[in-house]
Amino acid sequence: MSLLPATRRALLHRLATAQAQGRTPSLAAAVVRDGETVWTGSRSMLGDGHAPDAGTQYRIGSITKTFVAVLVMRLRDEGLIDLADPLDTHLKGTQAGSATIHQLLTHTAGLGAEPRGPWWERTPGSLRPDIAALYDESAQTVLEPGRRHHYSNPGFAYLGALVEQVRGAAWGDVLTDEVLEPLGMTRTTLLPEAPHAGGFAVHPWADVMLPEPLTDTGAMGPAGQLWSTTGDLARFAAFLAEGADGVLGADTLEEMRTPAAPPAFGSWDAGQGLGVQLSRTPDGRIIAGHSGSMPGFLASLHLSVEEGLASVVLTNVTSGMTTTAVANDLIRLVAEHEPRFPDPWRPLDADAVDPALLDLTGPWYWGANPFALHLKADRRLQLTPLGAAGRASRFRPEADGTWTGLDGYYTGETLRVRRGADGEVTHLDLATFVLTRKPYDPKAPVPGGSDGWTPAS
Repeated sequence: MSLLPATRRALLHRLATAQAQGRTPSLAAAVVRDGETVWTGSRSMLGDGHAPDAGTQYRIGSITKTFVAVLVMRLRDEGLIDLADPLDTHLKGTQAGSATIHQLLTHTAGLGAEPRGPWWERTPGSLRPDIAALYDESAQTVLEPGRRHHYSNPGFAYLGALVEQVRGAAWGDVLTDEVLEPLGMTRTTLLPEAPHAGGFAVHPWADVMLPEPLTDTGAMGPAGQLWSTTGDLARFAAFLAEGADGVLGADTLEEMRTPAAPPAFGSWDAGQGLGVQLSRTPDGRIIAGHSGSMPGFLASLHLSVEEGLASVVLTNVTSGMTTTAVANDLIRLVAEHEPRFPDPWRPLDADAVDPALLDLTGPWYWGANPFALHLKADRRLQLTPLGAAGRASRFRPEADGTWTGLDGYYTGETLRVRRGADGEVTHLDLATFVLTRKPYDPKAPVPGGSDGWTPAS
């Protein structure tokens, strides 16, 4: 699969504009469509012939947190932890023992944003050798736990230590064995491996540069230590959208991409999943992924799952440009130049269609509100409103003959088919709401009763 020449030129033009206006030594990017890398590009201050390629490492900063979250969710899926567990259920001796794993993943534990001591991103990890004392006592908790989102780097240091405690191995080794090697990400490492970019700061008022130190942050590593490439991160983006056997399934990744923490006041176009940042672009596109920054480096990895698109942007400058805006624009340009074709309609396999389920399809009413129930593949059902308002949801079949809501108001709720003594369907019971074949059907057990419809006097 390849992009059209006009699309490729538009992408390269956006990259060139970002490198020039952002005054960054170099900029590398990739676009993924339906799990396949369809474009890579780069620009360098040294001009043509000296630009980085898809194998050049950059520091990716807080994108590291999404990798750590994948490790934590693997522990959850294996039944070794529960997201509702307090941290000290599995990891003793921290300053955040009462915080739940869910709160740490979603930055809702109320922890301070940064650890004690000098700027951790620019100083050796040996200054903070003990995970048990990342905070001064006065700065451990800055907000009431569980109430709102407040970004915390030490929170992910704790999650990395949790992985180490449960697995009995260093978090970086666990990451390599359980995620990087299975996904073929051979150029993602804790420390830089050639070829890699050097990190620089650019003077805000003059075109001069200052090298940034390439530090090993030690215990704070799970918050932002990793180095990677556009090639490797393109593979990781495809995984985050689709899942991979032996790493994490698609359902768990969808859970990670689901809003799990309220946004800060006034930031209604941004949210937080489980180790994944969420946003809504001005044109309404839902983006999942993560940004990253460390001294000398900026990075973004963004997904539009609905459109099957992802982008990666890496640069080696401390500040002066926004990789988030560039990553969003790369997705937008592909979506506008080459909109995705919908999958062709195909009928359900006739041998797999249960006549009893087929009989359930069609109009249903909650009170006077009309809905339609649709039969989908794999015995799944979909409820859609037919009137001006109503709650839509998809439902997954269960072994006991019920269905479980997958989205919207009815997420996790149970849909049951109710029958009378003669075996005929009388109504649908959806989280106690009674849906009938006629509006307020007097033959169905409508709560409060129904005498039928009478003309207004």
